Amino acid sequence: MPDIVIPEFMNETVVAELAADYDVLYDPEMLAVPLHLEQALRTAPALIVRNRTQVRGALLEAAVHLKVIGRLGVGLDNIDLATCERRGIAVVRADLANAESVAEYVISGILMLMRGGAYFTTNDVIAGDWPRTRVIGREVKGKTLGLVGFGAIGRAVATQAISLGMRVIASDPPIERDDEIWAQTGVSPYDLSDLLGQSDVVSIHTPLTDETRNLIDGAALRALKPGAMLINAARGGIVDERALVESLRSGVLGGAMLDVFETEPLPASSCFKDVPNLILTPHIAGVTEESNARVSAMVATGVRQVLERNQ
Repeated sequence: MPDIVIPEFMNETVVAELAADYDVLYDPEMLAVPLHLEQALRTAPALIVRNRTQVRGALLEAAVHLKVIGRLGVGLDNIDLATCERRGIAVVRADLANAESVAEYVISGILMLMRGGAYFTTNDVIAGDWPRTRVIGREVKGKTLGLVGFGAIGRAVATQAISLGMRVIASDPPIERDDEIWAQTGVSPYDLSDLLGQSDVVSIHTPLTDETRNLIDGAALRALKPGAMLINAARGGIVDERALVESLRSGVLGGAMLDVFETEPLPASSCFKDVPNLILTPHIAGVTEESNARVSAMVATGVRQVLERNQ
């Protein structure tokens, strides 16, 4: 029976290193048959997941020998933390390991959105069309980037944005206005309502909680500057998806890039079909070859430490 169950993709070199010392069940396709995962966890002391595995309810109840959950990332909204605490199950996550990858994704998105459709004219150019006047965009230098959330990833985004000549402001109520982080980073603290009205681009970097669910709703989108852009590489559920679609269709919002969604993968009935000025990606912002190696190694080390303590 397995010691460590891994039902989502992980750096395979790190998986092999774990398998040298433990019985590892590694199957990135396991979520297609949830009962298989539940059965595998009946005797396993360790589980390593990304964001798709919902570690709660019947799955967590079945894992009667579970000692540690490794989270290949930083968000913990897919794990029932209260039950884990009650049962003494350690939760290990990969703090800071993918911050630069997410930051690069966001900066790439800002550049693409600001240049309009210029990056999506390949077929037009091949066909002999020459849509120069249609895809004239804007420069990022001198524009204002508003960060909703100013943790490690938000700060990494700020550093890169400032290097491009952007003005960066941020809203993060738990961080006091006199905290030294503002002076250290060159970022100014703002209330969310003021941030929305001043930003040319808004990027979300806050966890999904009861307080942040639908934080960016129809009213928030209407408070944005006309033609502003929105990027969400944090968590689905923070942005009201239908309100976002309405804002894009009406032209109030100039463009958006989403990497996260309320339901992943998107259902066939998704509201995003044929929406203009919208870029969608499959929850990949924090996953590069380099970050996957860092995240996997960090989580594997934490899981090992817990298993060794419980031997």
